[in-house]
Amino acid sequence: MARNRVIYQSEGLFVSSGLSSKTAAEHKQLKRVQSANYSFEISRQDVNQFGQLARIDSLNLQSPTVSLDFTYYLADGFNESALGFYMQGTGGLAGPTAEGNFASGQMVSSSGRNFYIVTDNEGIDLNFNTGAGALSGKGVIGVGNAFITDYSFNAAVGDLPSVSVSVEGLGFNASTYAMNGAVTGVNTPAIDPAAGTKLFTATADYIKLPTPTSGDGVTALRPGDITLSFGSFTGTGATPSATIDGSSNAINIQSVSISLPMSRTPIERLGSRFAFARVTDFPVTATMTVNALVNENQARNLADMIDDGAERDITLTINAPGTSNPVIKFGFKAAKLDSEGYSSDIGSNKSVDISFSTQIGGPNDTIHGIYFSGASERAFQ
Repeated sequence: MARNRVIYQSEGLFVSSGLSSKTAAEHKQLKRVQSANYSFEISRQDVNQFGQLARIDSLNLQSPTVSLDFTYYLADGFNESALGFYMQGTGGLAGPTAEGNFASGQMVSSSGRNFYIVTDNEGIDLNFNTGAGALSGKGVIGVGNAFITDYSFNAAVGDLPSVSVSVEGLGFNASTYAMNGAVTGVNTPAIDPAAGTKLFTATADYIKLPTPTSGDGVTALRPGDITLSFGSFTGTGATPSATIDGSSNAINIQSVSISLPMSRTPIERLGSRFAFARVTDFPVTATMTVNALVNENQARNLADMIDDGAERDITLTINAPGTSNPVIKFGFKAAKLDSEGYSSDIGSNKSVDISFSTQIGGPNDTIHGIYFSGASERAFQ
């Protein structure tokens, strides 16, 4: 029976732990997803010749571009772990003693993974269709050889904190989840870049996805549970003047965003139909932007601020709703103040936009970059 439409109740977004993952345990369903958009583009070059007006062929010379963008409400760090980002802590942010950069798992060319969008029948809640053979006959869209190219966190007064993720891949397929005797699962969207063929072809290598679930843990976080600590950014290293965190002489923060772009360059070679590697473009510069209402002016001088080359740490903490227990922490390490912009007009409160930046260091650099702690256990143990 054909569907009349597909809406959010019938869809779920899954991610693999690696490019060659096959078992259900190697895949996780992302929680609190709010949107998912995907597309692909094939770049071709026309072949023309003298004596013929229309082209005689149109050949693909470059790797196709498969794009996936999705958003979700930030919860306890489960999604970040499932996506391959490094988490400092688990189970209450206790975590391992060894520090690691949030983006360290995304910096290597082998970090590609596969994404799957499962679609149930019309009018059915996918997350509650959990009986035997729950996925049988479901439509599945797959994006293979996928790399995260952008991670953005946004929080504002009146909105639930959310995350936007952009992904670029090489492979794409649409199929039906099979559950018929020895044939169980769905074919992988991953490809062999050199040959330009499917990574697995045998039915024994079909991908098994876990049973859908609504997900436990924190449902969503609230802007009223967010605190920011900026240290002595309003002054100089020698003579700090005032803080802009939650103290009595603080500015009133309205929104904060963190952007971590991770653009990649495909590396191609003769003899390969697709790019054999997609490497990160360095240096990677992460930015934090804060918008606030102005209530105090502090004495300072631009010349002193320019001379003050100290790098300072910014900490963003989000508590579990109704408690004082941290559930998420972002550490924005070795940050520098880049800009301040003030805005004032009739009918509006005077506001300021403040921008900071830091560069991502290597996996063993504990001074620079973004560090992340979440109360959730790691998705893949």
